[in-house]
Amino acid sequence: MQEQKKLRLFREAMGLSPFKTRMKQAKQALFGQEDVPPTKWGLSSLSQLHPRISPKLWRGKPYVDRKVIISNFFNHTQTPIEEGWSVRKNQVKDFRGGKLTYNSHNGTDFAIPVGTTVSTAAAGEVVAVMSEFNRGGLKVFIDHGEGLMTCYAHLGRSLVEVGDILDRGQAIALSGYSGLDAMVTFPFGIPHVHFNVWHNCEPIDPFPYEDLTTLWMGGQLPTPPESKEHNFQPSVYNADRVEEAINACKTAKSREKITAHEELKYRAAHTIIEMNYYPTRFESRINIYEQEHPRKPSLDLPFSIEDFDGVVFLDEMKSK
Repeated sequence: MQEQKKLRLFREAMGLSPFKTRMKQAKQALFGQEDVPPTKWGLSSLSQLHPRISPKLWRGKPYVDRKVIISNFFNHTQTPIEEGWSVRKNQVKDFRGGKLTYNSHNGTDFAIPVGTTVSTAAAGEVVAVMSEFNRGGLKVFIDHGEGLMTCYAHLGRSLVEVGDILDRGQAIALSGYSGLDAMVTFPFGIPHVHFNVWHNCEPIDPFPYEDLTTLWMGGQLPTPPESKEHNFQPSVYNADRVEEAINACKTAKSREKITAHEELKYRAAHTIIEMNYYPTRFESRINIYEQEHPRKPSLDLPFSIEDFDGVVFLDEMKSK
């Protein structure tokens, strides 16, 4: 009985159920699908394996006490999307000018023990919860207002539903490492939450770079929320631009999936999600908000202060 329970927990953490569907989605990522090129990898992709750190996190144990390990940053020199998602590491530059990222990486990877509680980085509304083995496993999407949306990927279990209104720092999920990434790299790929920030419909780096301000409330580096304040005002979308963006989608199945949502805010949210997860399906990228919103500090580290008090960078950690 205990072994069966362990197997169920493992399948949940990796997002393997339903198995046939997940394997079909894995094939789509590896070999491509309609309007989506196959994933590219090579010897440089082996840099994502960390046998010293990964096993402990898989067992639900912290590697560094009270610190979230950032294992990958947003890449500022990404390869063209038309070439396919690339986990190679031959064209990389993070916000510091370093190389803690890979070619197509468009978010921040927070490496934490499997089973860790994940929190919303700011007050907001849950606009989507979905699982795609080929694209980040189980994901929660939250609208924070003023053109800002976040996505939390590779989750083990969602604790929220679409339509939930959240306070800053409210629990939204238990971490895992769901998705193709884990299946391909287990047991040496680091379990993590892939954290996307989309602003004015574009993927952005929340860290400060060039002359752009940080999006972290705590300054240059993210820190856990100190309060549960609720100051959420939903984003305002332009209905005509939403329809224009949907019409710019070349893939009929994607258009059908988006337009199945009758309420504007959800149709708009799924348009943004589709544009960012499947950009090659769109002839152009359109800002569907009513106005352009300025970049400003808005986000906290998406974990509880009871568990963590800050972050460390993987490439700056001393060997243990």
